[in-house]
Amino acid sequence: MLRARLLSAAIMVPLVVCGVLFLPTPVFTAILAAIMLLAAWEWSQLVPVRQIVLRIAYVMVMAVLMWMLWQTGLSQLLFPLLLLAMIWWLCALFWLSRPQFLLVLTPLTVNIKLLAGALVLLPAWASLVTLHASGERGPVLTLMMMVLVWLADSGAYFAGRQWGKTKLAPAISPGKTWEGVYGGLFSSLVFAGIAGMLFSESLKWTLMFMLVAGIAVLFSVVGDLLESLMKRHSGIKDSGHIIPGHGGIFDRIDGLVAAAPVFLAAYLWLGL
Repeated sequence: MLRARLLSAAIMVPLVVCGVLFLPTPVFTAILAAIMLLAAWEWSQLVPVRQIVLRIAYVMVMAVLMWMLWQTGLSQLLFPLLLLAMIWWLCALFWLSRPQFLLVLTPLTVNIKLLAGALVLLPAWASLVTLHASGERGPVLTLMMMVLVWLADSGAYFAGRQWGKTKLAPAISPGKTWEGVYGGLFSSLVFAGIAGMLFSESLKWTLMFMLVAGIAVLFSVVGDLLESLMKRHSGIKDSGHIIPGHGGIFDRIDGLVAAAPVFLAAYLWLGL
């Protein structure tokens, strides 16, 4: 399992880095849309939706919504999308505080969870595309944001294994600890400080960027916990099996989809 994880990471990381840095935004947008649609397919399984036809219909609806957003112009819809994302992730915090909520499978809970999938994936896609298209430095900034989430995940894993004692959310994910959260946050802030100085050479900009990074990383934890809750509700271990040793697409982007709109909203709000 470990060998498969390392091999998959050795292949994926260079591809992602090169894709973010060197692909033109329209191509990046299309590839990212495909990834989000695969994640939507996996989300429908986590709901869970058993009928294949309904899962295909859900993915098609998501594809149409992405196309409509792109055709209308993401810049015109960015504010309502980010506002919607902020409201949703605050609602997600409430849901995580009451993990039994929506546990019983009924038509209503299925529809609510399907709607939640759209609120998770669509603003994240729009935020990443907008960030990538934000001038010459957009691709670098996009990669920096993604690295923040990766480091938070890795830092949390190693800090949690080494020092983890205080459970973060035992009813949702017993393995996660507050010490892991602190370790992940510390790793990301160190990177944000170094990257900020290299990116801007301004101490004020770097400190503000570290603030943005810290907020985004904390919400990446919320995204991680939300997927854990969905898996616990559905009794599924991994969102999929498309990535050897890593599980599904959503298993790899659960933190990113929460961090991306929060990062962009804070970045714009602080005028960076």
